[in-house]
Amino acid sequence: MLHVIVPLIGEFRARYPQIELELNSDDRFIDLLERRTDLAIRIGVLPDSSLHARPLCASRRRVLASSAYLQRYGMPATVDALAEHSLIGFTEPESLNEWPLRHAQGERWKISPTLRASSGDTHRALALAGQGLVCLSDFMCGADLAKGDLVEVLAEQRTELLQPINAVYYRNSALASRITCFLDFLSEQMGNKSADTVH
Repeated sequence: MLHVIVPLIGEFRARYPQIELELNSDDRFIDLLERRTDLAIRIGVLPDSSLHARPLCASRRRVLASSAYLQRYGMPATVDALAEHSLIGFTEPESLNEWPLRHAQGERWKISPTLRASSGDTHRALALAGQGLVCLSDFMCGADLAKGDLVEVLAEQRTELLQPINAVYYRNSALASRITCFLDFLSEQMGNKSADTVH
């Protein structure tokens, strides 16, 4: 929400001033009907459901740390060396604790986190504060990488793992025009970006 959707809201409101928006953030999947929500933006592989989905873009995941952390503890030279570092993992889903790193046993490295948090924004803040290594998507950390605030770790061992980003919604007989406008706008703004530039 903060890194991709919020920067687009000004243009959407200028284009469609008659549409009222309410933005809510939640790190867990919500029931759209129960919360009376028109659509949700979901990151990652979607579970089977009665929801319709419109793909918006995809974003690459990579392992990152702050320069200050790496200066203090050193750059890991191998995937096995991660065991000697502070690894920040997700409380859920557990699949996010499988990092896209090539090693002798495969192309995903299952970490044992020394610190867990539920929110990607919390992971980012902890990494920027020098608290350890994280694995996050470019859409969240692209600007930090560009500025050098975060540095990619084990780039040569990274395997290609693109997280799909979808808008999901219930579609009855006719989709409300306000939802169609927002979906079309998001597709236009986000769909033209490559995985390397979504941040």
